[in-house]
Amino acid sequence: MKMRNRVLLWLMAGYLFLPGFLYGQEAVGNRGQLELTLDQCIQYALDNGPAMQQAFLDERIGDREIKSSLSGWFPQISASAAGTKNIKLQQQIIGDQLITFGQNYNSSISLQVDQNLINRDQIFAGRTSKYIKQQWDQNKTNVEIATVVDVSKAFYDVLLTYEQLKIIDENLMRLQKQYNDAKSRYESGLVDKTDYQRAAITLSNTRSNKRRADESVEAKLAYLKQLMGYPTDASLSLDYNYEAMEERAFADTTQVMLPEDRIEFQQIQTEESLAQLNTGYQKWAYLPTLTANYNYNWLYFNNSFSHLYDRSYPTSGLGLTLSLPIFQGGKRHQDIKIAELQQEKVSVEKKNLEKQINTEYRTALANYKSDLYEWRTIKENMVLAEEVYNIIKLQYDEGIKAYVDLIVAETELRTAQLSHFNAMYNLMSSKIDLDRALGNIEIN
Repeated sequence: MKMRNRVLLWLMAGYLFLPGFLYGQEAVGNRGQLELTLDQCIQYALDNGPAMQQAFLDERIGDREIKSSLSGWFPQISASAAGTKNIKLQQQIIGDQLITFGQNYNSSISLQVDQNLINRDQIFAGRTSKYIKQQWDQNKTNVEIATVVDVSKAFYDVLLTYEQLKIIDENLMRLQKQYNDAKSRYESGLVDKTDYQRAAITLSNTRSNKRRADESVEAKLAYLKQLMGYPTDASLSLDYNYEAMEERAFADTTQVMLPEDRIEFQQIQTEESLAQLNTGYQKWAYLPTLTANYNYNWLYFNNSFSHLYDRSYPTSGLGLTLSLPIFQGGKRHQDIKIAELQQEKVSVEKKNLEKQINTEYRTALANYKSDLYEWRTIKENMVLAEEVYNIIKLQYDEGIKAYVDLIVAETELRTAQLSHFNAMYNLMSSKIDLDRALGNIEIN
């Protein structure tokens, strides 16, 4: 929450003092609202997104787990206390006398210090701590990459829906004029009423499409806010430049894909290193355990409880404890074999991941090339559809073409325009997928 507040304060400061920095050439939403670029949305998500918050917490938990596992190398100090009331004291006949041993009350306070000198668990914890920390770092990087990809796609989805709304608004203005012209012609007796009735139907359908698009924008904005960790009740407007967005859609398709650039491959390399260490750990089962220990005890005896702690009888000792398991029924041998098989399994997973990464790259590259070709084709068709519409509109105004021809041309133009933006979104998504497959997603 503190980081979110800092980001909001920073953004408000930019809004008040540097409006030229926050606003692009073509902004979406009301000018009185704060507008965020794609980079700002990504940065906000990296700081506040729910997935990133979990990754940060996982990293902190992992750091604590490492410190906990390494704490065994420090001296282990413990204290204990005990007290006993002897109900029946031990008795023994010595000569011709009955001797009673002990006293009615006894108590002890003990201080114990143990220091591991040779311990395979602690050796293993020390050698793996670096790789465990690396795993958490890589997990955070993986979440960061996923956040950049998801936020970028959601951002473009909202923007292209805005562009579609602009097209629909332009069509509504055009259709409203056509409806008015058709109605005027009918009232003047130049044509029958079917022309303006058709215009009314087309106008009504387009208004329905606009309503649907308006509703979809709200849903898509809500999804973007969810990914960013943005307050649901706060207004969010987006700042972008469509021409710049088109430029970002082009990718270098000649790049060489290297599995080592993918975070997933780096993660399995770390897992492979841990599997090798685990095999060594199981082989260390034949090592002895050596511990140094020191203890100091305060002993108390008395027949009266009120005077029990008047005087102590201390004892202390310093020593070494050596433990060497000799035979465990073949358990250590089986554990070593299990560790070796697990290491082999990770190697198989690594080879399979290389093939999977290659398949993802080939698929992403093919989709990108197909979407790029489709976008260029649809863009050319959109230009042609606009030329056709303009010609038929002039011919209709001059009475050469029927109104149905104008409706068909207008429908084809609107379809081409909307298809163009759909193709652009598919192209942008494919570009992001290709960058991810190549390991080119940059985290600022």
